Amino acid sequence: MKRLLMRLRRLLVHLRRRRGRWLRRILVGLLTLFLALAGTVWVAYLLTTIPAPHPETVSQSTVFLDAEGEYLGRRGPVDRQDVPLSQVPRHVQDAVIAAENRSFRTDSGVSPSAIVRAALSALSGGERQGGSTITQQYVKNALLSPEQSLSRKAREALIAVKLDRTRSKDTILAGYLNTVYFGRGAAGIQSAARNYFGVDAKDLTVAQGAALAAIINRPTYYERAGSDAQVTTTLQKRWRWVLDAMRSSGGITAAQRSSAAFPAFRFYPPGNTDGQRQYLIDAAAAEAARRLGVSPEQLARGGYTVRTTFDLSTQYAVSERVRERAGAMGLPKDTRLHAAVVATVPGDGAVRVLFGGTDYARQPFNDALSGAVEAGTALRPFAGLRLGAPLTGLPRTAAPTPLAVASAYATAAADGTYAAPYTVARITRGGRTLYTARPDTHRVLAPGAVTVAAKQAAAGPQPTYTGGAGTGPGTRTLWQSSYSAGLSLTTALFAERPAARGHPAGPAHLPASAGELAAGVRADVFGSAPAAPPRG
Repeated sequence: MKRLLMRLRRLLVHLRRRRGRWLRRILVGLLTLFLALAGTVWVAYLLTTIPAPHPETVSQSTVFLDAEGEYLGRRGPVDRQDVPLSQVPRHVQDAVIAAENRSFRTDSGVSPSAIVRAALSALSGGERQGGSTITQQYVKNALLSPEQSLSRKAREALIAVKLDRTRSKDTILAGYLNTVYFGRGAAGIQSAARNYFGVDAKDLTVAQGAALAAIINRPTYYERAGSDAQVTTTLQKRWRWVLDAMRSSGGITAAQRSSAAFPAFRFYPPGNTDGQRQYLIDAAAAEAARRLGVSPEQLARGGYTVRTTFDLSTQYAVSERVRERAGAMGLPKDTRLHAAVVATVPGDGAVRVLFGGTDYARQPFNDALSGAVEAGTALRPFAGLRLGAPLTGLPRTAAPTPLAVASAYATAAADGTYAAPYTVARITRGGRTLYTARPDTHRVLAPGAVTVAAKQAAAGPQPTYTGGAGTGPGTRTLWQSSYSAGLSLTTALFAERPAARGHPAGPAHLPASAGELAAGVRADVFGSAPAAPPRG
């Protein structure tokens, strides 16, 4: 028995020694593997370079505004404009950080805790959270391809860490805010602010900033907020969650949290008034490119802000007037009414209204700028007068453009001083003014020469002259021009019969109610247009 116990004791000692050797071997193997992995990661980190942003993430659109700063639209492949971080309110920055990466200010570019938190939230059915940091999202969106693979994810993490070690947090946040997608075609905080709320990023309120931050994780779904009740309700819940996170982190005060009201969104998708915007943008884009000496393509990608001379609210009023009256005129079914309306500021040349058609999609050609309309008696007040250039031959022109006729009557309103019409008031980029309009004026007519002739046919507070080609039931075109010291308005109406059975398209007769349409346009414009233009 004693001998058996001794053998068992020796066996246990042997096993302990062998186990110790195996444990040491395993530990050495694990340490070797760890060092190899760490070395591999370190070498990979050293060899990792921060790639340049994709061309589409640095390409910027050019934005067009009306005379009051109302957003008209854009030109360019991507709806994006860079803004410095100094123009993004701190509460907007804090909202995005609260929604997307609360440890952004302190993490190293990657956040294991954020990944764990996102996983737990998903498993528990809580608010959806991203596992990627803001730095990783910026790397993914702006620097890497959208490919989904482990190798790309590993490279994303390495670049994020290197970016965090070599760039400031503010630089990374600015890059992220200028490239992240918000839906509605808007990339970056500036375009998002305009698309959702019609303001610049610098003017976003706490409530608006929190709403945009809430949109980031599901932009294509949330883009219908304000026009889809279910989407709006869902976004409102996430908006509250963002505000609560901001309050918890100290980004806003308790008073700001309690007073925040869910913001109103611009309607999406846009309504049928967008066609009018396109007529205006076409005209302003052509002039802006000419003023800057760049091609239309360079203008569209240049990130400019073009402040135009247009009065968008009056433009819409005219559009609605023409749309409503055209349908009530009783024209034959296959006959189209054409209307051109131009309102300019006498002595200055700023174009306030430029109505060139009712449907841009059907007719991108602008009748107000380029349409040749049979004049008839429209220019009779100028007959026999000595006119200087560029109006010298206008009274003898059989079919002038509405813009040319409007310029002539604006000259009469300015007591003989011609002002070249313009649609661009100012062009800026990155906060720097590149162009400011200066009225191009010169005297082309003796003072008072037209005023007396026009007043002979005037009715109402503005001298008004009505003319055209054809009379009575044979009227082919109707012109009406009115002016005051602050505004000159010209409306041209004509109808077109489409080509049929081998016959080309041709003019059609206007109904007697065409005069009512012109009078209604005059009331719309003079009732809402500004009395004098802003200079510069």
